[in-house]
Amino acid sequence: MTERPATPLLDIVTTPEDLRRLRPDQLRQLADELRWETISAVAGTGGHLGAGLGVVELTVALHYVFDTPRDRLIWDVGHQAYPHKIITGRRDRIGTLRQGGGLSGFTKRSESEYDPFGAAHSSTSISAALGFAIANKLAGAPGKAVAVIGDGAMSAGMAYEAMNNAEAAGNRLVVILNDNDMSIAPPVGGLSHYLARLVSSGKYLTVRHLAQRFARKLPDSLHRMARKIEEFARGLATGGTLFEELGFYYVGPVDGHNVEQLVAILENVRDAAEGPMLVHVVTKKGKGYAPAEAAADKYHGVQKFDVFSGVQAQSPAGPPSYTNVFAKALIAEAERDDKVVAITAAMPSGTGLDKFATRFPERMFDVGIAEQHAVTFAAGLAAQGCRPFCAIYSTFLQRAYDQVVHDVAIQNLPVRFAIDRAGLVGADGATHAGSFDLAYLCTLPNFVVMAAADEAELVHMVHTMALHDQGPIAVRYPRGNGTGVALPDPPQQLEIGKGRIVREGKKVAILSLGTRLAEAEKAAELLESKGLSTTIADLRFAKPLDEELIRRLLTSHEVAVTVEEAAIGGFGAHVLTMASDAGLIDAGLKLRTMRLPDSFQDHDKPEKQYEEAGLDAAAIVDTVLKALRINSVGVVEGARAS
Repeated sequence: MTERPATPLLDIVTTPEDLRRLRPDQLRQLADELRWETISAVAGTGGHLGAGLGVVELTVALHYVFDTPRDRLIWDVGHQAYPHKIITGRRDRIGTLRQGGGLSGFTKRSESEYDPFGAAHSSTSISAALGFAIANKLAGAPGKAVAVIGDGAMSAGMAYEAMNNAEAAGNRLVVILNDNDMSIAPPVGGLSHYLARLVSSGKYLTVRHLAQRFARKLPDSLHRMARKIEEFARGLATGGTLFEELGFYYVGPVDGHNVEQLVAILENVRDAAEGPMLVHVVTKKGKGYAPAEAAADKYHGVQKFDVFSGVQAQSPAGPPSYTNVFAKALIAEAERDDKVVAITAAMPSGTGLDKFATRFPERMFDVGIAEQHAVTFAAGLAAQGCRPFCAIYSTFLQRAYDQVVHDVAIQNLPVRFAIDRAGLVGADGATHAGSFDLAYLCTLPNFVVMAAADEAELVHMVHTMALHDQGPIAVRYPRGNGTGVALPDPPQQLEIGKGRIVREGKKVAILSLGTRLAEAEKAAELLESKGLSTTIADLRFAKPLDEELIRRLLTSHEVAVTVEEAAIGGFGAHVLTMASDAGLIDAGLKLRTMRLPDSFQDHDKPEKQYEEAGLDAAAIVDTVLKALRINSVGVVEGARAS
């Protein structure tokens, strides 16, 4: 690990404007300090570490060369933005990363003028940067837009869609390809350094421009040949032919940890009169911190850890996570049925499918950051007789909604969707919350949509999905550990559209969907203590609804409350619609729906988020009492004192 210098430059560099007053020979020291500061901050908060360590020098060079915030610097995803936050006026708050009321773990427009575009989902940076660049061009305003995108994010089609339209931006657009894994080009060495600096230099660009002018006077066939020869020769030396074909002038590969070399090349790129530029920077994830460099995941995401040893804090032993329960259940289904296959979009460990891949490597497909492709690929597999399980986080499945509708639902293909991270997710905040899947799936004809109340129910639902060939089917489940219930063996095939009664009562009915069931049970105990006999139903299915059970509960109880960890438009909305269609609303039914608020909630501990959302036991009790017009001490509201 790099030792902290004796005279910290970070104490005088609080903004990029301060940074640009430094001499070039001071930048190495600043980068070393910035790396230490990043390590120290994440050690205390946890978060994404490896990506940020890999771009420390790049962060310094970009803010040194470009006139931020007037030049717009846009980080793709945002995992790597912690060093950027430190040198853009947020060093004093970096210890609050991902904590309630603290800094976001991603870029966020409301947080700083140096965050011109919010991020957290992959592959959006070039499109956004193109928007900034074209807006400046139309306004006749100065300023460049710089997008920093990782090699993994370049696997998504959206990045190429943006690049295909980038030529109109001219030299106002710069794309930095941060290559820390895929080895797109040959290894960085002295020759490649020289070539990168040469082809980005003004002299080279001037000679190239003159040669192009001369070539245009040649007959068309010779002109085209000369252009192809020049592009092919430079592409052969530098690996940039693909990007040239998309309209970019390619520079690289460049050593992303040589800050002075980076500055020289970026200055050439900044001042070039060419069109859109792409600089291929090769970095090492986890750079400068030995435990991260030695780790298989390069400390991509970490718990709190000891700075000197790198040992991460261990969560207390507890029940298995829902993700692991899903993985184990899916492996069991695949052992029973060789038509079961699994698909993930660059999240094998996050979805548990890395375990499936170990057992069935030929039947697991990681398609990269390409959710649209993943869904239609699954549809093709289903159409040909396979039983595909498409495991995608709720928030990322949003990226493939057209494919869910057009390629799966309309054709009624039996694609199985395992929707991880449903509900609120804690420190990752609004960008990763699984708030909307019930609303966007339950509106679709042909779909079956389930929500697991606990890990035992999840096992039953995975088994039910494997046996369901009549159309698309989905199950949603949260991040984190389960309740510790015993897992069923063998699992049970659930009857589609049928819920279950968990507790019988007479006055209050709580209709729960998903893992709020535990809070519903706590609420029932509190209501019973107030003399309010309470029924709890676990509906299991958001679509199709168990209309028979719902009708019985609504007509036999004085008040009914639906509870779900999803946004408006989901389970509760469909129960209300059913009750209205059945004429139950006209009968004076007291029906209340409880769901996530109509807002994007900031990051915090999940339990705190659900409390703020009004989805804990206390809020359920309060909703029931208000519906009955009884206050918290058991007095009927509006009644006169005796």
